[in-house]
Amino acid sequence: MSSNPITVPSGYATAFAIGFADAASGNLSIVDSGRPLPVSPVRAAAAAPLTGSTAASGTFGPFTPIAQRPVFITLGGTWQGTVSLRRSLDGGQTLLPLTLGGQAWATFSSNACEPLWEEHEDGATLFLAVTLASGTVSYRLSQ
Repeated sequence: MSSNPITVPSGYATAFAIGFADAASGNLSIVDSGRPLPVSPVRAAAAAPLTGSTAASGTFGPFTPIAQRPVFITLGGTWQGTVSLRRSLDGGQTLLPLTLGGQAWATFSSNACEPLWEEHEDGATLFLAVTLASGTVSYRLSQ
């Protein structure tokens, strides 16, 4: 146990300790470097996935991601065209394409299953812009 000098004018110091009930006996266990406070992270429930299929071009969404968790896209079916992720900060009024280094990002022309985005701004929503030449594409955005 370390000691610290008590200096004038008080001449005393109040002591306190943090503890928890240990799992073995239920007795008080003082927190120290050998017995850290037992904690576990609490994760928010995943956002409801955006799922569907379409044989027509259109914009689908919104998907409201939970911050700091990867967003996955799954595309399936027999189709020709493009599917791209769009981001909005105003409830879908303005849909912006994702870019990375000024180049298009998250645009697909075939089936896929991969992580594609991680959101860090509260209130952002994601949409899928689908432009089909033929076929039917099934889509899913999830966390």
